[in-house]
Amino acid sequence: MRFLAIDFETANPDMASICSVGVATFEGGGLVSELYSLIDPEDYFHPINISIHGIQAKDVQGAPTFREAMSQLGDVLVDQIVVTHTHFDRVAMHQAAIKCGITVPRCSWIDSARVARRTWKECARSGYGLASVCKMIGYTFDHYNALEDAKAAGQILLAAMQQSGLDLDGIQSRVKQPIDP
Repeated sequence: MRFLAIDFETANPDMASICSVGVATFEGGGLVSELYSLIDPEDYFHPINISIHGIQAKDVQGAPTFREAMSQLGDVLVDQIVVTHTHFDRVAMHQAAIKCGITVPRCSWIDSARVARRTWKECARSGYGLASVCKMIGYTFDHYNALEDAKAAGQILLAAMQQSGLDLDGIQSRVKQPIDP
C-alpha cells in the first residue's frame, strides 16, 4: 500500500497563488519520505494569508516557480494515489497549472475529510477539519505548514484504515458512497 499526501499554502485568496508545497509519501503503513519547498507564486502576498502560514514575499525570493516545481513534482505524482484534506489543494494545483499553461499529472485523488466523515460518526456532519480530526486521532502537528498538513492528511487516512478495517481500495470505494450507508 503506497500513497502520497500533498498540501499547498497560497499567497493570497487566488487558489493559483501557491507559495509552498509539502508532499509526504506513505508505504507499508508508515511515512517513508517527505518533500517541502517554498514556491514563488509570481503574485502578491495578502496579509491574511501571511498571518495564517507566516510565508512572506521575501521568503520565496529565489524559490522555484510553480512551473519549475511541477517539473519535479509531476514525476512524483504521476499514476499515484494522492491524498488531500478537502478539495482545496487539488483545485489549487489545477488552477495554478492552468495559470502556468501546464498539464497536471494523472493521479487518483482521495479527500481525507471525506474519509473522516465516513469513518467516524463524530465527524459525519461537523468536526472534520484537519486540526479537529487530528486531535481526535491523537496526532499532533504544526498546522498551516504545507509539509505538516500533508503528513496529517496521510495520518488521517492511516487511522481511518485501521479504524474501519478497509484497505486503500476499500477506502477509495467508501468515499464515493453516502455518509450514512
